[in-house]
Amino acid sequence: MPLTVAVQMDPMESINIAGDSSFALMLTAQARGHRLFHYTADALNYRDGRVWAKAHPVTVERVVGKHFTFGEPVNLDLGAEADVVLMRQDPPFDLGYITATHLLERISDKTLVVNDPASVRNAPEKVFVLDFARFMPPTLVTRSLEEARKFLHEHGEIVVKPIHGNGGKAVFKVDREGTNLSALIEVFNTTWREPHMLQAFLPGVASGDKRIVLVDGEIAGAINRVPGEGEFRSNLAVGGSAVKTELTAKEREICAALAPELKKRGLLFVGIDVIGGEWLTEINVTSPTGIVAIERLDGVDVSAMIWDAIEKKVAATG
Repeated sequence: MPLTVAVQMDPMESINIAGDSSFALMLTAQARGHRLFHYTADALNYRDGRVWAKAHPVTVERVVGKHFTFGEPVNLDLGAEADVVLMRQDPPFDLGYITATHLLERISDKTLVVNDPASVRNAPEKVFVLDFARFMPPTLVTRSLEEARKFLHEHGEIVVKPIHGNGGKAVFKVDREGTNLSALIEVFNTTWREPHMLQAFLPGVASGDKRIVLVDGEIAGAINRVPGEGEFRSNLAVGGSAVKTELTAKEREICAALAPELKKRGLLFVGIDVIGGEWLTEINVTSPTGIVAIERLDGVDVSAMIWDAIEKKVAATG
């Protein structure tokens, strides 16, 4: 049955259709006959118990520069007129993001929101992962320079990153001398009010950082993201490249451990990051990516798997 799908995401003009997961999901939805609407998070409204958005009917096509066509905007009641809301705007995971989850939570008993907004709010990438610390590299969350120095002394080389960062931005490697550690913590403390994440540096990152996509708790596929020349960061957004990969036994163990919790929380589309075949570093739930590269390298139609899961859930509740 055709569904009405509202996609809450970044402006259509700004996306790179060659690798954008949201665009891939929209193409698949359209091919299945679903009706698409697009709006940005700042277009959300609440009044008299209703949550609605000024949304554009949209059609999409894989043509660079002409990849979307908007219809006239409408006031779309997300609780009464939409069957599915895809919450796909990119972080930062700030108060604007959190407020959007609060508003969408008010319609989640009527409309399927992917991922579940309350769970997204309660499971930011670098905090939710702490529930699975047994799979993580040594990790410290702090604003304290003293604690950071102790951690560096213990582990020799460390990585410092903002706890709500994304896309590999503002991730720094600190060598064992720690010459710039105090200045770095000073900058972090000035820039962000929350604590920061420090982790033991994993030399295995030179061989790549694996992105594994799970759909309703099941493994859909994976890519290995290899750092570019002169970089230790492997995120595709900062110049990393995607290559074909296979999962290790440890990675499958990690996925099996996560699956029940992801399903319980309504986290249908999740991307986890694993270094060295064994170290879990993040559980990405806000706007996971990677499905286009998986489809290109492995021939696995991850978009179809996601829509199969969505359609099954809508049918079960409707």
